[in-house]
Amino acid sequence: MRHFGLIGCPLGHSRSAEYFADKFLHEGIEADYTLAAIATIDAMPEATRGWNGFNVTIPYKKSILPYLAHISDEAAAIGAVNCVRRNADGSMEGFNTDINGVRATFARLGIADGVRALVLGNGGAAAAVEFVLRERGMKYTTVSRSRERGNTTYDRLTPQTIMQHSLIINTTPVGMYPDVESAPAIPYCALTPDHTLFDVIYNPAPTRFLSLGAERGARIIGGETMLVAQAEASWRIWNGAER
Repeated sequence: MRHFGLIGCPLGHSRSAEYFADKFLHEGIEADYTLAAIATIDAMPEATRGWNGFNVTIPYKKSILPYLAHISDEAAAIGAVNCVRRNADGSMEGFNTDINGVRATFARLGIADGVRALVLGNGGAAAAVEFVLRERGMKYTTVSRSRERGNTTYDRLTPQTIMQHSLIINTTPVGMYPDVESAPAIPYCALTPDHTLFDVIYNPAPTRFLSLGAERGARIIGGETMLVAQAEASWRIWNGAER
C-alpha cells in the first residue's frame, strides 16, 4: 500500500482526505491519505515519514522549499510548493498544482484576458493566482495588510477601486471554516452584476465573501473546481507525470 497525505495548520477545513479516500475506493487503488497538522515546518520530516507524496497547505507552501532537492520550473517561478513527490532514494521534489486549479476555474468561468483583477492576499495561493494572470497577460492589483507586501492595502480600497476591477479573487483564509462569518474587508457596496468573485476557499460553500457578492448580483465561484483540479494534478505527479 502507498501512503499520501497533507501537512498544514490548521486542517479542520480540509476535505482532501475525503476526496482521496473516495477516489481510492472507487478506482480500486491501494493507498491511504492522512492529514498531519504540524505546529512548525521542522516537524515535516517525521510527520511525512513513509509517505510516497503529500500536499502542502497554509502556512507552509513557502517554508517547505529548503527541504526539497528539486522544484519544478513553475513552482520556482511562483515561489511556492503545494505538492511533494518522494523519490526512491528519499529525496523530495516540489511542484505547484494550485495553478492547475486556477486555470480550471478560469476556464469554467470563461474569463476574458482583458479583465482586470484584484487579488486579495499575498501568500502561496496568491502567488499561483498571479502566475496564471501573468501567463494570460492580465493586469492585476494585489491587496495585503501592509503596503510593502502588496500594491495596496485594505484600508486604501475605495468603491472606485472595486469598480475598476471586475474580477476579485480571495486567496486569504479569511472566511474559512470554522470562521465562517468573516469576509475580506472590501467595499462590497460597489459590486455589480458585472463583477465576478472567486474564492479559493471551498469550506464553507459559499463563503461570506461570495454571499455578499451574490447579494449585489455578482457572479460567484468557490474553490471546489480548484480542489478537484489540483488534487488530480497531484495524483498524476505522484504517479510519475509532471502534470
